[in-house]
Amino acid sequence: MAISALGAGWDVVVVGAGTAGCALAARLADGGRRVLLLEAGPVPLAVPDWPAEVRDPASLAATAPGHPLNWDLAAEVAPGRAVRVPRGRIAGGSSALNAAVWIRAPRADLDGWAAAGNPLWAHDAVLPAFRRSESDADFGTSPLHGTDGPVPVRRLPGPTPLADAFAAASAELGFAVVEDENGDAGPGHGRIPFNVDGGVRINTAMAYLAPRRGLPALTVRSGVVVRRVLVEGGRAVGVLTDDGPVSAGEVVLSAGAVGSAHLLLVSGLGPAADLAAAGIDVVADLPVGAASSDHPIVYLPYRPAPGVPVPALPLHGVLHAPVSGGEVELLPWLRPFGVDPEPMIGIGLQHPVARGRLTLDPRDPAGPPRLAYRYLAEAADRRGLREGVRLAASLLRTAAVAGTVGPSDALPDAIRDDDAALDAWITARVGTAVHLSATAPMGSGEGAVVDQHLRVLGLTGLRVVDTSVLPAVPSRGTAATAVMIGERAAELMASAG
Repeated sequence: MAISALGAGWDVVVVGAGTAGCALAARLADGGRRVLLLEAGPVPLAVPDWPAEVRDPASLAATAPGHPLNWDLAAEVAPGRAVRVPRGRIAGGSSALNAAVWIRAPRADLDGWAAAGNPLWAHDAVLPAFRRSESDADFGTSPLHGTDGPVPVRRLPGPTPLADAFAAASAELGFAVVEDENGDAGPGHGRIPFNVDGGVRINTAMAYLAPRRGLPALTVRSGVVVRRVLVEGGRAVGVLTDDGPVSAGEVVLSAGAVGSAHLLLVSGLGPAADLAAAGIDVVADLPVGAASSDHPIVYLPYRPAPGVPVPALPLHGVLHAPVSGGEVELLPWLRPFGVDPEPMIGIGLQHPVARGRLTLDPRDPAGPPRLAYRYLAEAADRRGLREGVRLAASLLRTAAVAGTVGPSDALPDAIRDDDAALDAWITARVGTAVHLSATAPMGSGEGAVVDQHLRVLGLTGLRVVDTSVLPAVPSRGTAATAVMIGERAAELMASAG
């Protein structure tokens, strides 16, 4: 099979210029590797070339169903409840579409993954990668933070009447003030760090690719759809694209927790029985997609008092609170988003027990995979979300918000106070925080797909570098952690790990 015009003989081909892939490709090229970065979506150059809804951190328009800049995947979050899941289809990946929240996986998550057989991913081992990624305008002098990284990080100043009311309400309920959400503080209320600069959402393509335009070691191609990994003699030797095959010394999948897992499966790397059912030859029998992990989320509407000013950005502060067996995140949106007429408090379960599945559609293996999140399948998760919803309702009834915020009619007291009724209310509204992880988890046990160097088991020359490899979803959003994964993977590859 002839090599296409995309070229031959690259040191590394990286599939996906997303949140992790941009960081990885840039750092590998900085180290002298000849890198080909392939992106299915567009790759804008200067900031003015990006669509307005991508530049604007107050807009989530690009996440809307049917928008051309997201993959708009179908998913079942609970039996009988289907939702649409946006995943970025543009350079920067989902970091180009999201709420620009920059909160890291905390120390406990990282050290827990390390204790499970991944010591290279302990907090202290990855802290340099976190620091290298950011330029923190507020805490840059702290040893936990960076001052000259490519991603600008800052918190919004006050006063903002709605944000101030929620902060005071959290204090009234006894929660601590968290000065630095990316520090080592425990639960409490704190200001959100954002990857925003000059009113622009700085996605990872802006941060990592734009400064390297013209770098001889880095070639970026847009509009390239990769169909599968090419394997010869137990080694990945390249990828097959719609424009033909591309060879490389090493292949890295950074197409996100959906895209990377799907490429593994269609390349014959996955559960043998499922692959056989789809008519795909088995290269390695691996539990790809067998235990995915993401945050279930429900929204409780509220009503700002008439005349309360609308802030420039829809988010400002966040509350992390303990619940039975875990933690919830209460994220007050300060103005409506989407088609909802009222602003809402998002209630996310941060340590879900339930695991989902990502599988091929046997009728169309090359098409979008099937996503089943299995939210609410575990009693512990139902209990945690009930406690979270009740906490949000209590927040709206504090003296601190009186005159500024009031509850809507969406959650009557009779439903709030009855476990069965509240479970039904949650089931009818549950969605996903779009933090999918663990579709190709790292480790050394029977559930692992990659080792701690992110090398795919049972095959040489192939790695996965994105949130697919996390053993479980972090107990915070995934954007900052995904960038760290790209940074850390580049370190490991540079040391020939």
